[in-house]
Amino acid sequence: MTGDRFRWVGGGAYESFVGRWSRLVAQTFVRWLELEAGARIVDVGCGTGALTTAVLELADPEAVVGVDPSAGFIEHAREQTTDPRATFAVAGAENLPFEDGAFDVAVSGLVLNFVPEPARGVAESARVVRPGGRVAAYVWDYAGRMELLRHFWDAAVELDPAADGLDEGKRFPICEPAALRKLFAGAGLLQVETHEIVAPTVFADFDDYWQPFLSGEAPAPGYAMSLTKERRGALRGRIRQRLPTASDGSIALVARAWAVRGRKEGP
Repeated sequence: MTGDRFRWVGGGAYESFVGRWSRLVAQTFVRWLELEAGARIVDVGCGTGALTTAVLELADPEAVVGVDPSAGFIEHAREQTTDPRATFAVAGAENLPFEDGAFDVAVSGLVLNFVPEPARGVAESARVVRPGGRVAAYVWDYAGRMELLRHFWDAAVELDPAADGLDEGKRFPICEPAALRKLFAGAGLLQVETHEIVAPTVFADFDDYWQPFLSGEAPAPGYAMSLTKERRGALRGRIRQRLPTASDGSIALVARAWAVRGRKEGP
């Protein structure tokens, strides 16, 4: 994952931030795809390996190749994924190091919005799948029901209007169904359709919610850690006021993603 001014380095830190939710979404996404057994699959922008793992567990592939421009993420994915059908390489979505038609399916999880030229990224995924193969992806619904981030940025902008320009809901207009369909159709893909994926995000208490924002990994934690101690404390307090906290201290939110899939022309 790249194209962002904040760090995309430590796989462990990213996992603590959204890994537990992204893995639930990845599993639902793979089931929606109904992949045929024995497929060769490329996971573009594989990050820490959440989607690769879901494919291995649920789709019975012949092989999965995960690529990501972050060497730190690739190292983490290799350490966590011991299945011999999986291999990993450092590479970006816009320049995939594979021959035309090398795969049956190209998938991408939570990465298209971070690709500097998403249209080029989707076109590259289409290039490396065979005629009749499929390309599919999913992204967080940043402007809507990705609630753990929505509460963060709404509170941040209340205290610092300049943070509005960092809000993923504003920065990533492709993260909604119509834009995703247009993006895939523009790459020449056929039978393009979108799908809503919702994962519960329940936090034991406020510290469970807040601690991952102190990693500095990804845009929201990067913003939090760029603040002075006093301003970060004010942000913490404002977010705490906003969150729907139950009598036992738990906080129940929702993480929504939008998925999209299309088929490459051919038999």
